[in-house]
Amino acid sequence: MNKMELIAMMKNEHRLSKKDASAVVELFFEKMSAALAKGDRVEIRGLCSFYVKGYKSYQGRNPKTGESVHIAPKKLPFFKCGKELKERVDY
Repeated sequence: MNKMELIAMMKNEHRLSKKDASAVVELFFEKMSAALAKGDRVEIRGLCSFYVKGYKSYQGRNPKTGESVHIAPKKLPFFKCGKELKERVDY
């Protein structure tokens, strides 16, 4: 399912206009992204959680040339599946 399919499903199941359904989905993703950008954890009980993990800088290696390369510190978002979702998928 992609974002447009989610909007269409909300529109049909909850009798919303496409504009209203789109606004709800956009607001949800915007607020979730903003929370992660601040470093907050986003938890949806029974489904999943998202969090940001920080990495220190380190020396890497270019696989083509073998040359040593400095990798800057970075932060990446991570997804952790909830217990209920794991059980539902692995029925």
